[in-house]
Amino acid sequence: SIARSSPNIFFCWGLDHQKIETMGFFSRKKSDSTASSSASYPAARNRMPTQPPTSGNLSRRAPSAPSAPQTMSATNGSAGPGAFSVDSSSSQGTVFRVSVPQGVIPGQEFQVHAGDRIVRVRCPPDTRPGQSLQITVPNEPVVTQNRGPPELYRPPDQNDDMPRHMREQHNGGDSSSAPRPPSSDGGSQTAYMVTIPRGVRGGQQFPVTINGQQLMVTCPANATAGMNVRIVPPKPGPDIGRGTDVTRRPPERQNTMRQRPDSTTQMFEVVVPPGINAGQPFALMAGGQRVLVTCPPNAISGQKIRFQLPIALTQPRVKKDGTTTQKPPELVYDDGWMRTIRVTDMKFQWIRMDTSGTVKLPERFDVEKSAYVRFIDFVEGRDHRMRAGILSLVPADEGAVESRIRGTDGDELVTYSEIAAAQGKSFEEKVQWFHETCAQLCVEWNEGHMRMNVRREFLLHDSMEAVMSLSRKDLRKVWRFEFIGEAGIDAGGLAREWFQLVTQEIFNPDNGLWLASSVNQMCMDINPASELSHPEDHLIYFRFLGRVLGKGLFDRQLVSGHMVRHYYKHLLGWPITFDDLELVDEDIFNSCKTLQTMDDVECLYLDFTVTEDTMMGVKKEIELVKNGADIDVTNDNLPEYLECRLKYWMVGRVRPQLTELLLGFFDVIPEPLLT
Repeated sequence: SIARSSPNIFFCWGLDHQKIETMGFFSRKKSDSTASSSASYPAARNRMPTQPPTSGNLSRRAPSAPSAPQTMSATNGSAGPGAFSVDSSSSQGTVFRVSVPQGVIPGQEFQVHAGDRIVRVRCPPDTRPGQSLQITVPNEPVVTQNRGPPELYRPPDQNDDMPRHMREQHNGGDSSSAPRPPSSDGGSQTAYMVTIPRGVRGGQQFPVTINGQQLMVTCPANATAGMNVRIVPPKPGPDIGRGTDVTRRPPERQNTMRQRPDSTTQMFEVVVPPGINAGQPFALMAGGQRVLVTCPPNAISGQKIRFQLPIALTQPRVKKDGTTTQKPPELVYDDGWMRTIRVTDMKFQWIRMDTSGTVKLPERFDVEKSAYVRFIDFVEGRDHRMRAGILSLVPADEGAVESRIRGTDGDELVTYSEIAAAQGKSFEEKVQWFHETCAQLCVEWNEGHMRMNVRREFLLHDSMEAVMSLSRKDLRKVWRFEFIGEAGIDAGGLAREWFQLVTQEIFNPDNGLWLASSVNQMCMDINPASELSHPEDHLIYFRFLGRVLGKGLFDRQLVSGHMVRHYYKHLLGWPITFDDLELVDEDIFNSCKTLQTMDDVECLYLDFTVTEDTMMGVKKEIELVKNGADIDVTNDNLPEYLECRLKYWMVGRVRPQLTELLLGFFDVIPEPLLT
């Protein structure tokens, strides 16, 4: 770092016939080397122009860097706006032989030419003038400009916002993927009707259990989630069991996956509680850990069943003061909702329990007890740098989150037991654990870093082009910023200024992407009509903002702007309740509460639609469910109507924008890390 004040200078220690250790850092022109923070910038230049010349503040048609990849030398300095990948890992350096000049004594520094560069060498001890030294000068890093941002890919919208109770009536009383009663297909085998679960698309497989036999069903190419398909299960063979005999040791199963230290399991034996039928879940304490167990198909109430848990989950946990505790790490929410570990796949799932510890899920929507969580079905995009996804709001008991985190090399970095143990820590300990995990996910400096060149007069546009050209691995590299045409080396000050200015500008209501909340003017809400302000690229700016927010959390940077509370719940995967509607639109919340007190809501002539006022003064009618305009609101379906209103205001109203915001955030932060 001491070489940053001199252009193209490398400090070297050297001994004759030895490879010397070099310390160096590329520096720009000498006039740029004195400023190390944003404090030297003129105050007038800290203000962002609201309308740069060309097609607008957010237009992607503003002057930008070439989209084709360009390879250049690090000594070329600024090469226009964009993101540049700096790779110095492949260079071992070039060996030169130099002579110690006359008059130089040990400990003094002297300059020599090494190829086309000038390096500074410190004379080693026991060396005299005229003696030859062998020095190794590191090669210049290879700097490659990233290609321009790829086009966003939006998969076909397969969201079904129909409430669960209405879906059950539509499907004949069943909304799950459990098999329907058998029907004859004219042969010796029996056919079953199963419902495709949420998030499953054509070609994907999903499990079903029929008569104690678990099968994997492939979704037909032309089918979507919620549709019924007819299957004919194969006849059970001699090796297919009908249940688990608790008096016999279960057979050992060969595990071909790489074992983790916490993969050793412990067997537990429990009694199915009263009132629990086959296929129903129930929660219990096992080894100090609350887990969710599904009653096997061949088990009944009062029967003993067995399951296994990793030993790491059942071991006592060490507190900060050195004491141990066996208290289960529970993530408790309002009105009985808590997150627990599902035994079948070790995923985290929300459940609601009553005071007696029984899993109690409301059958229909209840403004006091029902809760929902966002669910993202990740899919591959058309470019490897950017994933796509389908966002929906599902009942909290249907939302499950992965409990493992893998590093850049694919190895398992964090396991479910470590995440579960972190839930029992204090807030300060959680923050420390979170940042330590992010440090493990960060790409090391010697594997490359990113140089972000932006123009202050086109800050938002250049920043979007640079950030959106990065891959998910690039997002976890170290970023170094440069404001083109300004003196300064990013030692942390330029990055802090960039995060502050970019988020301040993108949350600016004048840009048309965000609006001040009608309830709290200090909080920002997504503008549902953002497409009218920026027809071509409004969604890519929401993906860009998600990446910036994720990178800010990853690098411990502060950002400007505060969002409405339920957006943070979406980031964390926390349950959304009816009370959250009050912080979005107080009038809508109060009107929905009033409907519950009316004797006859049919006199209002409501249907399953909402009317939105566009910015152009045109009213637009939006159906809350399929054919919602033909469904009248009655006292009988009022709970489903309120459920649809909640889903619409929490997700449906801004689904495209919110999808890109969440996808961008999870491009940087692994989703399980926030559980």
